[in-house]
Amino acid sequence: MMELNLTRVDYMQAGATSQKCMCLLPPVLGKSQKVVIGDQEGLFQCIGMKKGEPQHVFKTNVSKKINRIELGGPIGGTRERIFLAVGSEINGFTKKGKNFLKFDTNLSEPIQSIYVEGSELLTCSNFVYNQYHDCKDTNYFQSGDKISDIVCLPMDRNPEITPILACQDRVLRVLQESELLYEVEVPGPPTVLQLYGDGAGEDGNEILYGTSDGRVGLVQISRLCPSHKWELPNEKRNGGVMCMDNFDITADGVLDLLLGRDDGQVEVYSYDESEEPVHRYSHTCSESVTAIHAGVVATQGYDEIVCSTYPGWLIGLTSEQLTKGMGPSEVVVTAAATNKISNLKSELDNLQQKVLDEREKYQQTANSQTAISAIPNFNTNDKFVLNREDASYTLSLELQMPIDNILLQSDVPIDLLDVEKNSAVVSYSSCNPEDGNFLLATYRCQANTTRLELKIRSIEGQYGTLQAYVTPRVQPKTCQVRQYQIKPLSLHQRTHVFDDSRPLNTVKLTGQFSLAEMHSWVSFCLPELPERTPPGDVLTFHFVSTFLDTLLECEYRKGQAVFKSDNISTVSILKDVLTKEATKKKIRLDITYDIVEDSVPYTLNLIHPKLEYQLLLAKKVQLIDALKELQVHENDTSFLSPEYRQILEDSDALQAEYKRQPCHLERLYGMITDLYIDKFKFKGHNVKGKVPALLEVLDNYDLQSLVQFFESA
Repeated sequence: MMELNLTRVDYMQAGATSQKCMCLLPPVLGKSQKVVIGDQEGLFQCIGMKKGEPQHVFKTNVSKKINRIELGGPIGGTRERIFLAVGSEINGFTKKGKNFLKFDTNLSEPIQSIYVEGSELLTCSNFVYNQYHDCKDTNYFQSGDKISDIVCLPMDRNPEITPILACQDRVLRVLQESELLYEVEVPGPPTVLQLYGDGAGEDGNEILYGTSDGRVGLVQISRLCPSHKWELPNEKRNGGVMCMDNFDITADGVLDLLLGRDDGQVEVYSYDESEEPVHRYSHTCSESVTAIHAGVVATQGYDEIVCSTYPGWLIGLTSEQLTKGMGPSEVVVTAAATNKISNLKSELDNLQQKVLDEREKYQQTANSQTAISAIPNFNTNDKFVLNREDASYTLSLELQMPIDNILLQSDVPIDLLDVEKNSAVVSYSSCNPEDGNFLLATYRCQANTTRLELKIRSIEGQYGTLQAYVTPRVQPKTCQVRQYQIKPLSLHQRTHVFDDSRPLNTVKLTGQFSLAEMHSWVSFCLPELPERTPPGDVLTFHFVSTFLDTLLECEYRKGQAVFKSDNISTVSILKDVLTKEATKKKIRLDITYDIVEDSVPYTLNLIHPKLEYQLLLAKKVQLIDALKELQVHENDTSFLSPEYRQILEDSDALQAEYKRQPCHLERLYGMITDLYIDKFKFKGHNVKGKVPALLEVLDNYDLQSLVQFFESA
């Protein structure tokens, strides 16, 4: 297998870009492809390359933020018309820059994603899908959760128009006119959709999807039911998938899969002998990748991957060898290279002079009595995502300009976990939990850091707000505050699978509340729920705990709500929080519950392997220092038992794992203690006085004796 060698080239910087706001125009015989890019300031540009330098073909300002750029054309023909989603308008441009369409949809929300198939225009705002035939509204659909992306099966291979919506509740919704045909369950919240290969596969019905937790999959959309072909897990815990493309960058005659992620990873996967893609190449940018395409852009005969990043950089990964090795004889510099160097030098001198002039101007204005200081505006691209693998939240913050520092403040107890990619220096300040301040930490960033990623783990049952104060390196000093809600059941995640055979505890609430009120209370308690109340008289949601794998079912309607879980603590937290929320609204709730005794040993059995592993890990880490001291004094350690020799060999990995998961053991102890207290709370007994005896049992841990302690109390 030939190794893929690509060289990075930075072409230009536009303003901050949204997802899928860069495209390559189709190739014209004998000419390199042109790039179109739109930014959040409303500037839309078409760029061609001349001798490796970007030249403007046309440039226009649409005065509002550009949310999406999509290419369109006749069905089965060349897609060379450019469509822009700007607010609630769709603007159409030819490849020469002529504005041939300005269509106001009159939608109340801005259009977030579009797809064009012949004379059909498909648009999606956050919750609403609309189809326009020749700019006349023909079909409409309201989704139960937020829509991230839209794609349509090619109409030259499918008789009817078949739109597919990627929705945040972990489903792809397949539509037929204004009706839902069926839902396709996917393993994570989908963020991007792409037709597979050249025209959606052999039968024209295969769709690629990427999720916010970094997975990629292929699904076949037939008329009756979907068929999952393959799914790539995210074993390396890379960022969420933002964009995809199909292009034969390896030049083996088979289209490759190109991925751009929100942590700056650009990846190439090849379909070799197997149907599943195999990883071939990756490149790390320092900013999140918002769009990815491939073609011949800078030099004829050389393929390259072109990406746009959130701060607006347009970069190429080209197969052309730009660095040439020095031979034994003297190096001859070409006239073109000399010219390029002198141009760069003069450009640098001009920029330095401009900076000096502006700095002088600022100093004069700063000392003026009449001048008013204006706070510089800046956009923040932030995400707060729950990871199933390690039951932690990833908080990523990205700016267009370098970050100076980030201050984190929380009014609930949370742990900050180590992130390998994070090069910032963290310092903790002492804070007083009695004043509702549990965390105060400052991250000081290195020069030119525009993106920072943090990992946080919360405790279920304790809820509040995490605040991030973001200060960029600009003058005058300014700061933005971002707030993130830590929910009462923050470590729960939506799931499509619910096992009724488990021993389930039930809590039933009845009272004078509406469906919308109950939905707002439940979404206050649990993540991944839509802000709007979905359509329907009865709503049902299923959740799984990422920490313990326990399940929760929420089913509610006007005047009645039923919650079922195999973990008593989960229904106890829900009961307490919902009662408090109802009291705020002065709504009386009648509560009935059915506690199943078998659920306690069942939950303890789920905790058992995790607790046993953490106890063993802690024991091994405690032994490392003593064993290393022995190793220093004794040249030969062959007299040690195989177990101890293994601990010495794996010492670095064991310590790294222990450091990566601080307080893990305390968390598990806390969960068992809460389970014990909650079990007897439902019976009307206060057993907090027996907690020290429970901790003694845990110190000499044995599952059987722990179950007996729960039953005998």
